Amino acid sequence: MAQGGTAQGGTGGQITPGPAQAGSLSGWRKLWSDYSQSPLAVAALFVFATILFIAIFAPFVSPTDPYDLATVDIMNSRLPPGSEDFAGNLYILGTDGAGRDMLSSIFYGLRVSLGVGALSGFIALIVGAILGLSAAYYGGRYETFVMRIVDIQLSFPSILMALVILAIFGKGVEKTIIALILVQWAYYARAARASALVEKNKEYVEAAKCLALGDRRIILHHITPNCMAPLIVVGTLQTAHAISLEATLSFLGLGLPITEPSLGLLIGNGFEYMYTGDYWISIFPGIALLITIVSINLVGDQLRDMFNPRLQR
Repeated sequence: MAQGGTAQGGTGGQITPGPAQAGSLSGWRKLWSDYSQSPLAVAALFVFATILFIAIFAPFVSPTDPYDLATVDIMNSRLPPGSEDFAGNLYILGTDGAGRDMLSSIFYGLRVSLGVGALSGFIALIVGAILGLSAAYYGGRYETFVMRIVDIQLSFPSILMALVILAIFGKGVEKTIIALILVQWAYYARAARASALVEKNKEYVEAAKCLALGDRRIILHHITPNCMAPLIVVGTLQTAHAISLEATLSFLGLGLPITEPSLGLLIGNGFEYMYTGDYWISIFPGIALLITIVSINLVGDQLRDMFNPRLQR
């Protein structure tokens, strides 16, 4: 009998995958099959993948570098969409008050907004997961202490907490990321604790304790992998929330500095021109922000439905 991964006789030398490889492929195929049940979610994933590609490779796909003073001409300021300058350069989305190409500014703004949102969400995920998992595992006064802090923090609006933090520490990329971490970690902690409370009473955890494995090993290698599904869903939705929160802070002038322009800062810079009819300076970055947040939310909603056991067929 031919083993997995060997050639099959009489079939033109076809190679069959081994058991481990076949299991991995079937797992990914099932995951994609479940996700692709919603055409809207598939379209959202494609849109988000495109946005992510643009954000990562912004210096290469942007028509110009909007923050290179050698390429910016103040004489080209506030050109409407589809205009050309004296050198024949086309500005598809027009220019802003400083003469910068709006399309290039949006590409660079996507890079900053996604970077800040993803980094703050990742760190908040780690902090919240550690506190939530440990609180569920150890219980007692430690769990009560951690969850009361979570309850207190979640009782305040996120935007209010972020405004207070940035008003105290000032503007800056690092300070904005810290503020977003401080207002997000509680969501991850609550989700991690809820999942860990279910997992810690299962037989595989009891078996690990009988083998005298350390608490850290049980939490990291046994409980955490089985709690990742809800954390991934929460992380996806919270990333969209972090991007919108950062945009709000930058629009209000308390977020990122002008040297690190995000979509929110672009919207804020163009707001003063709305009354003069130069709508594109603020509207186009707003549309880009809306598309980004909606696509992430749609992907997160589909992942939530996929990992919801009540909806499993």
